[in-house]
Amino acid sequence: MSYKTIIVNLAVDANPAPVVKLAAELAQRFEAHLIGFAAADVPPLVSTGEGLVYEGEVMQVERAEIEKRLAELRDIFEKLVPGSVSSEWTQYICGPTRALGLSARSADLIVTAEGGEDVFRAVDVGSLVLGAGRPVLVTAGNAEHLLGKTVLVAWKDSREARRALSDSLPFLAKANEVVVATMETESGEDVRNSLADVAVFLEQHGVIARTEVIAGDADGNRLAAFARSIHADLIVSGAYGHSRLREWAFGGVTRTLIGESNINRLLSN
Repeated sequence: MSYKTIIVNLAVDANPAPVVKLAAELAQRFEAHLIGFAAADVPPLVSTGEGLVYEGEVMQVERAEIEKRLAELRDIFEKLVPGSVSSEWTQYICGPTRALGLSARSADLIVTAEGGEDVFRAVDVGSLVLGAGRPVLVTAGNAEHLLGKTVLVAWKDSREARRALSDSLPFLAKANEVVVATMETESGEDVRNSLADVAVFLEQHGVIARTEVIAGDADGNRLAAFARSIHADLIVSGAYGHSRLREWAFGGVTRTLIGESNINRLLSN
């Protein structure tokens, strides 16, 4: 298994250079086609001195500004991606989370930096992970490289964790060390058997992994601390959440990992 197509999200209000360099490096490593992506939308309501109103002229100005920024991002993307990497560009004047999820239909992996609060100008990482149906690599803040020498797989015997394990195989196959860890208050026979089965699965794919039990209840901060203790530069985890009316409700570990900006995270649902 390998990543044949990678799509990288360039946020309109952020410096795109780090995430483009990282994604281009991954595309070279996996011999993948790289799609540059950017999107933003004009809010349906704009603020004036009289409050929030529909204002056609103001919306046209904002649309023109978005188009200008998208053109700038395309120029940066095309300059930063080496000629040896097969690449293309796509952009939308549309909500970035929805547009990226749709564009990822033709990709194996989504790469994005942190999201933002403005849903018209930034990707909502949580919604993307739970709705895109593709693994999402959320890069550490301003990271330009992902060596993936030591990878921590956060294991839980669930559909989401199994999906994340399979989705991360290209990274695991190239890692120097793979650690599969589960967080449990007690290390019983069921826990040991579960970890042993994961190790066998990975060995069948040419990946030799060691297993660990982190004592205590599932906690994202404890998981991140363990990742730092083994010098991991990538955490692989299933993403746990569900829709609650018009927002997502996340499990504690998932919520922590989405907000953890000091390490690269590959999340699957």
